[in-house]
This record gives sequence, C-alpha cells and structure tokens, in this order.
Amino acid sequence: MDDSTAAAAATASTRVEWRSWGPDAFSEAADTDTPILLSLSATWCGACHEMDARTYSEPRVAANVNDSFVPIRVDVDRNPRVRERYAMGGFPTTAFLTPSGELLTGAGYLGPDGMRDIVDRIRTVFEEKGADAGRIPRALADEPTPDGDLDSRIEEHIAGQLTEQFDPAHGGWGTDAKFPLPRTVEFALKREPQQARQTLDAIAQHLYDSVDGGFFRFATERDWSGVRHEKVLETNAALVRAFANGYLYTGEDAYREPAAHTIDYLTDTLWTGVAVGGSQGPGQGASYYSGDADERADQPGPRTDLTVFAGGNALAADALLTYHAYTDDDHAREYAERVLDALESDLVDTDTGVVTHYRTDDAVGDTDLLEDAARVVSAWTTARQVLGDDEYLTVATRVADNALETLGGDGAFRDGPASGVGLCDRPLRPIDTGMEFADGLLDLAAITGEDRYRAAATDAVEAFAGAWDRIGVQVAGYGGVAARLTDGDLVVEVGDPAGSDLHRAALRIADHEAVVISDADGVDAGTASVRGHEGLATTPEELSTQISEAVESLSN
Repeated sequence: MDDSTAAAAATASTRVEWRSWGPDAFSEAADTDTPILLSLSATWCGACHEMDARTYSEPRVAANVNDSFVPIRVDVDRNPRVRERYAMGGFPTTAFLTPSGELLTGAGYLGPDGMRDIVDRIRTVFEEKGADAGRIPRALADEPTPDGDLDSRIEEHIAGQLTEQFDPAHGGWGTDAKFPLPRTVEFALKREPQQARQTLDAIAQHLYDSVDGGFFRFATERDWSGVRHEKVLETNAALVRAFANGYLYTGEDAYREPAAHTIDYLTDTLWTGVAVGGSQGPGQGASYYSGDADERADQPGPRTDLTVFAGGNALAADALLTYHAYTDDDHAREYAERVLDALESDLVDTDTGVVTHYRTDDAVGDTDLLEDAARVVSAWTTARQVLGDDEYLTVATRVADNALETLGGDGAFRDGPASGVGLCDRPLRPIDTGMEFADGLLDLAAITGEDRYRAAATDAVEAFAGAWDRIGVQVAGYGGVAARLTDGDLVVEVGDPAGSDLHRAALRIADHEAVVISDADGVDAGTASVRGHEGLATTPEELSTQISEAVESLSN
C-alpha cells in the first residue's frame, strides 16, 4: 500500500486523522502554523500496532492529537529516507516537528498518559517559541565529513574493538540489547573467528526459529532473552549469508543447517510467487513461538507483508548465491535466479541503472536510494562470480555508474537525492550503507579492471578516515573495506567456465572476501591463478596451495 492508503488504514483503525507524508501535509502545517506529529510505524512492528490500539484509539488522546497537530503516518520500510532522518532508536517512533520538518522532540512507544503529557508540553513550547524551537540533527547539518588518509590502522582498530566490545559470557558485542550484526560477524570470521562462532551459536540458539525457519530481529537483554519476534527480510538474508560464510570457514553443519532452513523460509513463507516479501510480524509472540508445528497451526499466524523491496531482495539473492557457491544447492541457485529476474523485470532499469525501491498495484517507491543500489551491485557481482554470465556484470556496472553520478561527488555517498519535504532535502551520508556500496564497487573493480570503482571506494573510506579511532564494531564493514584497499584483494582467475572443478574450488577457499572470476581473460582453459602471483594451478589441490601462499604473502 502507498502512503495515502496506509494513512487511511491507520485512520480507520485508530481515531487519529492521519495524513500521508508529502507536500500536502506540510503545506497544511505551514498554512495553519501547526506542529506535526510524525508516527513512524511498520507492518511487522508489534509495539506499533499495540500503540495504535492503546493510545491512538483512546478518544481523548486522539482528540488532542487531531486538534493540536497535523498527524502524519509513515511506513518505515517504504520510506527509508524518512526513517533515517527521524527515527528515535526504534519503532514506533513518535516525533514532533515544526511545520517545516525540523525536530522539536521525540520518543518511542507512548501509552495514553505519556502521550497526553508530551502533547501538552509540545503545545506549550510551540506556543511560546514557534518554529524557533526546532532543530536540525547534526548528521543533517551538511558539515564536512571527518576526512583523512587511508591507513592500515583502520582495520587494526576495528579488529581491536571486536575484543573490547565482545561479550565473552553470552556472545555478541555490547552489554545491552543484542542485535545479530551479521556484517560484524563476517568481519570477525577472518580476524576473531572464535568470537564469530560464539556469536553465531548464540544467534542460532536464541534468535533462530527452528520450527518455521527464519531469524528474529533482536533480543532486548544482554543474555539474548527478551526476544522480539518480528522477522524482516534484510535481517534474514544477511544472516543466511553470515551462516553460510560460517560454514565456509568451519565445514560444520551447525552453521549450514540454519542457513538452509532459513532459505526454505524465504522461498516459502515469504515467497510472493516471483520474489521475497518484506517481513512477518510477531503474531502472538512468545505464546506462538513456544509451540511446535501442530500447536502453532491452532493459532492465528503472524501478519505477513509481501511487498517486494529491491534492496532486501538483492541481499537475499546475494545470500542464496553465496550458499549455493559453498554447497552446490540447486534450490538456492534457482530461487536466486528467480529473484534477480524479478528485480530486472520490475525494479531495476537495466538500461539506465535506476533502481526503484518497491512497486505495488497502487504505489511506486523512491528511486536512486543508496541501500538499493549498493545491494544490487553486490548481488549482481556475486552472480557474475558464482554463475559466470557477463550480463550480470553489465547490470552491476550500469547501476553503479548511475549511483555514482546521482549520489557521489563529494567522497561519502548520500543515502538518496537531497530533495523532498521535511528534512529529506538535506543530505545524509550513512557510513554503514556507504561501505556496503564501496564493498560492491571493489568487487566490480576487481572483475572489470576499472580503477574508477576502486577510486570511488577509496574516497568513501577516506571521507571518514579522520575519525577512524571512534568507529566501533557496529560498522565493522568499514574496517573490511579499508583492509581490502590497504592489503589488496585476493582475486582468483579461472580459465574454465562457472561450475567447473577449478571454479568450484576457487569459490570455496576460506576467504569470503576473495573475488573469483571464471572464464577469465588471458587464463588458459584448465588452469587457474591468483592475480599478481606467479604460477598456474591445474587441479583444485594445486589451486588451494597457491591460494594459501598468496594469502600468506598478503598478510605479510
């Protein structure tokens, strides 16, 4: 559903007269000099639905909101730029804005009493100070990023942060709520493998649904208790890849099996017929998920959102291809190809490189979002490595070129076009999503030999390098990209086509950051080599030896 449909549905289920995000709502606020109440919600968010039922459906609260504010409802999955500018750490988010969109204050979940209190305070503040009470978050102030020189200390620092922030008692990083942090797990697999394995074990024990498949979003407590039972595509796709890479390094089924079962979940429960839907709500929570399959069958199933999002599906295709590369699983390969085909037919313009966030019967999402472009580039370069078709490389190149033109130009990448109402007209340069894109650009550079992609990735890292000592494990991908730039990529070139013994052996070397090129130019059939190193391999065993020598050389 689009914003107007979502707002109408929210109005019907509550007593608040919700508007959709857009010029009309902001014009109304400006014309009447009325502050805005912005509600950030998600279909999968149990607390959001609870707040609708308890707070926004309470007649006096709804009357106060309708009388004192222009209330706007936004679905965070469909509007990631709004989400990133206004979210208060989680959902629901209740943000209070000036008529132009500057932030007055905000909170998370609010019960009826809490809402009444904050409504009264905001009303008083706005009557006294008006729009002068608003502020622009520092991340949107368009200040220069803390640039610096590329340095080997970046990887060393973040690797050190792994140990400093690791929780040896329970696994994972940090001592508060536990998020799975799949990219941090992947970074740790090469630098602190025991930490990575302990964390994957904890995720499998506490966040993995062994009955229906799939992973829950996070746990509210340090010991992984207080599980939030929502399942979202991005988390599940990223964890399939992390567990597959755990299997690559260990060969243990304890990591392969959760990945395989979750692939079944994505290609069954969340499958739309052409691609993977966006999320599944918590249902009845612990009472539902504590039961076995028969017990669950007697209860109402969780709410499912089958919207097909470009970035989430690209991430899913990447994960499915990664799993196939290590296991030869045809089911994963088939569904990865189906997802790629669906995106090319509906959301990725293969001529211009423009990616559309989502498309439904009654709505079309934003275009040129960084997270979508980053994941499309990564998925299509992975497809070239695993499946061997050069057409995948053509799509990746066009999407990368379009994103560099529309979102680059000043080192760090913008999250989307700096346009729109509210704070959407201000540029936001997210380091985590920027590093996803930079990682894909490095794959593209290694395969195509185009140095401009490597140069763009270097600029993106250097845009934040002046603050390298303040970057923590939550954005460990920054350290991974910096390491690829300072140490050089491990690139394996195979003269045989995809699926050959040498190609399959190259994909299964214990380094998930390596780049593998089948049918490589200048490499004779029946041979393989490591770029930049002497010698040719003609058997998987010889290739393994050559790669080991190359890795040792890179590490020195």
